[in-house]
Formats: sequence, C-alpha cells, structure tokens
Amino acid sequence: MRVIREAWLEFTIRKENNENFISQKATFRTKGIMGRLSWIMSFPFHFFIFRGMVKGIINYGKNK
Repeated sequence: MRVIREAWLEFTIRKENNENFISQKATFRTKGIMGRLSWIMSFPFHFFIFRGMVKGIINYGKNK
C-alpha cells in the first residue's frame, strides 16, 4: 500500500503564574495529489476531533 500522507501530534504542557496551559500542534505532510486531496477532505473534521481530544486530556488531568 502506498502511503499518501503522514501525520503526527505534539502536545506541550507548561505552567505560568500557577496556571497550567496545554498546546497542541498537528503536523500533516502530504505525498502527491491524492495526499493533498485527502487532507482537504478531512480538514473540517479535525477541529472537532482535536478540540474533543484536548478536553479529554484536561478532564483526565483534573480527575487524577
């Protein structure tokens, strides 16, 4: 199977003035026109997926 894209996520948690902040960086590298089309078609869903993922991480941390 030919790979048309690569994707990975990077999370950073930092503390400033006694508050915790989480940031998320999504990297997406396409390969060829099919990879780019795949990225364009899946892009609208990423907002909801990533937002839910960060909320889940925050809730998990609060319950620990």
